[in-house]
Amino acid sequence: MKNLFYVSTILLVFVSTSIFAQEDTRNNFKLGVKAGFNYANVYDSQGGDFVADGKFGLAVGAMMAIPLGATFGFQPEVLYSQKGYQGSGSFLGSSYEYTRTTHHIDIPLQLQIKPSSMISIVAGPQFSYLIQSNNKFTGGGISTDQQQDFDNDNLRRNLLGVVGGVDINLNPATFGIRAGWDLSQNDGNGSSNDPRYKNQWLQMTFGLWF
Repeated sequence: MKNLFYVSTILLVFVSTSIFAQEDTRNNFKLGVKAGFNYANVYDSQGGDFVADGKFGLAVGAMMAIPLGATFGFQPEVLYSQKGYQGSGSFLGSSYEYTRTTHHIDIPLQLQIKPSSMISIVAGPQFSYLIQSNNKFTGGGISTDQQQDFDNDNLRRNLLGVVGGVDINLNPATFGIRAGWDLSQNDGNGSSNDPRYKNQWLQMTFGLWF
């Protein structure tokens, strides 16, 4: 117990010292990298009965901080981002499980509000491009993995959404949390065989500024 107390005290002193000793870089142009995870799910804004559970996926990419003074800035990013959903059910007495993992290139264009050197509040539109989708279905003793490039399917590849969140800056490290929603549905003109849905996700990342 004493050792745990000593370690906790040392960590608290280290973090407190880092916070108060760090340089104010709000006026600096910066480039960085980040990596973390999404917890994603889907929703139907038109009140359909399609229900799914969330799933975890990878989020990794690069970021840029362009100062517009000490208080405001512009933070574009380019991310490889996994989203999707999972669920289960039964059909004719047989249970089944399914998972869809979608792979995107996400480009959030975020306005920064920087009340202090430690905190950045970010929000803005996001443009996403669907690279491919992996579907896994297990039921009735049969399991299939199917990879689709969507070249011939009536699915929307270009999606518009919004993101918002907070970055905690302990220069050069930064910890970010975001919430995001697609504004565009997945189906191209409403005739897709797939369920009609929009993506939503919570993202947590760790990054480094250079």
